[in-house]
This record gives sequence, C-alpha cells and structure tokens, in this order.
Amino acid sequence: MLKWLATLAVVLFVLGLAGPWLSRLGLGRLPGDVSVQRRGRGFYFPVATSIVLSLLLMLILRVLRI
Repeated sequence: MLKWLATLAVVLFVLGLAGPWLSRLGLGRLPGDVSVQRRGRGFYFPVATSIVLSLLLMLILRVLRI
C-alpha cells in the first residue's frame, strides 16, 4: 500500500511540473483540476488530468499486454 501511495505522489508531482507542456496538448485545464492563486503564488493540482492520463496508460498497457 505504501508503494502505491509513494508512486501516486511522484506521478502527481511530475504532472504538476509538466503542467505548462500538457496545457499545450489540451490537457491540464480539465474540470476537476485544482488551481489556487494566493498572495502572488499559484498552486496547481491536476486531479482530473491525472485520472485521464492514468486511464489512457492503463488502456495502452492492456492493449500491449504488459
């Protein structure tokens, strides 16, 4: 269980860093993504984007049967 939580945290961190690149592809601003602006600082948490990318990755891996 702890491995899955650590993996999820790393994936969400990487998606957060890749936010500007993903927004050019049309991802990153889906309904359900959290964006907070306070005191000149921004925080972006891509909840819906990570779910969509996870489902796409799962489908790709099932097709490839890995």
